[in-house]
Amino acid sequence: MNYKKHLIRMSLLVALLGGVLTACNDFLNTPPQGQIGEAAVRSDPAAAQSLVTGIYNTMWQGGMHGFDFVGMTNIASDDADKGSSPADGANTFGTLDNLTVTPSVGNLDNVWATYFRAIARANQALSLIPLSPAEAATRNQLEGEVRFLRAYFYFNLVRFFGGVPLIVDVPPVDEINNTALQARASQEEVYAQIASDLRYAVNALPIKTQTQTGKATKAAAMAMLAKVYLYQKNYQQAYALTDSIIKNQAGTYDLLPNYATIWRETGANSVESIFEVQTGINLSCDAAIELYSVSQGPRAGGRRGWSDLGFGFGTPSASLVAEYEPNDVRRAATIMFINPAPQGTVLWDGFRVPSRDSVENDRYNYKSYHSRTSERNCGNNDRLPKNLRIMRLGEVLLIHAEAALATGRNAESLVDINRLRTRAGLPAQTTIDLAKIWHERRVELGMEHDRFFDLVRQESVQPGRAVQAFAAHGKTFTKGKNEVFPIPQNQIQLSGGALTQNPGY
Repeated sequence: MNYKKHLIRMSLLVALLGGVLTACNDFLNTPPQGQIGEAAVRSDPAAAQSLVTGIYNTMWQGGMHGFDFVGMTNIASDDADKGSSPADGANTFGTLDNLTVTPSVGNLDNVWATYFRAIARANQALSLIPLSPAEAATRNQLEGEVRFLRAYFYFNLVRFFGGVPLIVDVPPVDEINNTALQARASQEEVYAQIASDLRYAVNALPIKTQTQTGKATKAAAMAMLAKVYLYQKNYQQAYALTDSIIKNQAGTYDLLPNYATIWRETGANSVESIFEVQTGINLSCDAAIELYSVSQGPRAGGRRGWSDLGFGFGTPSASLVAEYEPNDVRRAATIMFINPAPQGTVLWDGFRVPSRDSVENDRYNYKSYHSRTSERNCGNNDRLPKNLRIMRLGEVLLIHAEAALATGRNAESLVDINRLRTRAGLPAQTTIDLAKIWHERRVELGMEHDRFFDLVRQESVQPGRAVQAFAAHGKTFTKGKNEVFPIPQNQIQLSGGALTQNPGY
């Protein structure tokens, strides 16, 4: 084999083989890489827990939930425009915005590599947890947490790229040049593995009140599995899982009365929360998602004259603004509107954003805002400790509503939608159909990084749906191509051609 190609494949397999993690006992101080080996796991009951905590903390990495993630979710959808100044990021985030991204755009490669490194660490942990002297029940719960996380990682990958390499163990070193490891599995095979991991997690994980805040729970696994089933049009299973959460865990989960509170520090891990990425304050001031809040913060422009709050990317679209009904409280909680002179915009914490002549864009993502005066931070604006809400009861109600409608339970579907509308300050619906549910889904989950995937899913249910939605936003969605992003060209080269490109790219 060519020596250069051998080195390239070895560098790719670093991600596949993974690394083991530095021991520590809490979310904030366990980094996503380091050194815990088999001997440590065999001798120290806490070592296996540290391995798992390190996997949770891979979710702080920018390629997983940071700036690149914002580009491939909100900006690529009709919920948001690129934002910032016209020239800034035009060849990267601009191509994501316009659905003209090419395989050479580095954002794609960063996301791909970050997710596969996290999967590798999950596989490493799964190989070592059985060796731990911890009690069997503890080992079982840890494996459930890892399988939940691995399922989440693969769920995002398959929605981003379609079929991807399916690696569920630690490959032997002597197979480092096996191109079969780098070949793509089908979407169906990836979804089957996701469902298998989540079913295991449902059975292995405790309920919310019986585990540490921030860890995966039985309800988190049930809700994520229900979402996977919704994507597969398995409406009966999606209904059954969400119905169990709504009815059997009603005392544990509920809607927060004030929608805007969800996105503030006081709303983190609330009664509505089912799973979210944990952040906080640690000695190294890095226990947060890299560039998540600051990349979407209001940016100075025009006359300037103020210390701005960020890069200004991912600005809510006119299409999203138009979707809200009059008096829907979710509009003001989701979108930060920049008012004209002379008043400007005063945020919930009292910070005044100057009027439009000193700000780059008309609108910003309010859900990503983390106050630098009224919420905890340690002065690192690139890593403001904003918990990212991955799954909450509001979305469970929407999954339940759509699955109930699909299985002939219209009355139950109507109840779900009206629970959300009542909180939003809107009159109740008297009839229900798919269009009303999808409308409610958009305004309830606006700017929460799910819209692009949801439009692709809806296109498979109702042909023309995504095409029309993107056209209303001024974008051309090409069927047979834009359902997924291109496989990063760098990864195709690293694989020696084992990876194949998606159609149309």
